Amino acid sequence: MSLLLAISRLIDAINGAIGRWVSWLLLAAVLISAGNAVVRKMFDISSNAWLELQWYLYGTVFMLAAAYALLKNEHIRIDIVSSGWSRRTRNWIDLILHIIFLVPFSFLMTWLAWPWFWNSYRIGEISSSAGGLIVWPAKAAILVGFLLLSAQAVSEIIKRAAIVFGYLKDQSEDSHEVTGH
Repeated sequence: MSLLLAISRLIDAINGAIGRWVSWLLLAAVLISAGNAVVRKMFDISSNAWLELQWYLYGTVFMLAAAYALLKNEHIRIDIVSSGWSRRTRNWIDLILHIIFLVPFSFLMTWLAWPWFWNSYRIGEISSSAGGLIVWPAKAAILVGFLLLSAQAVSEIIKRAAIVFGYLKDQSEDSHEVTGH
């Protein structure tokens, strides 16, 4: 279990660093969006490339931050139902549902995104909009986002299993029980 927990810590460190870095992409997207709006309103000049760049940046932030959201336990869940359950029950449910739903979904999306990205890269796909950008970087962000989410799903399964089976103490804020040794 110690090897698996070391792998989990490595995945968490990578996704943590990427999650913090992605916040700067969000700032870039906001600045580009605001700059584009100002130039369009003041000078009546617009560019599809700037519009597409802001879409690419917002999409990249969303895709790359998904694993970070899972790491920080900020993903969507039905708290109104699970809030009445014990922490141990919630850990069991997270473990089971990550295995049954999250891993197959994220692995399938990674598998489907690879040829979609590779074909776009291979042919040098360009947006159909006049003055549009190359498309493969946006498709690469989708592939990388699902790769990171898949890795984080594995990390979460390792951590939940370690907590449930008593190898790791539950570090959640609302937990007052000790599940480790």
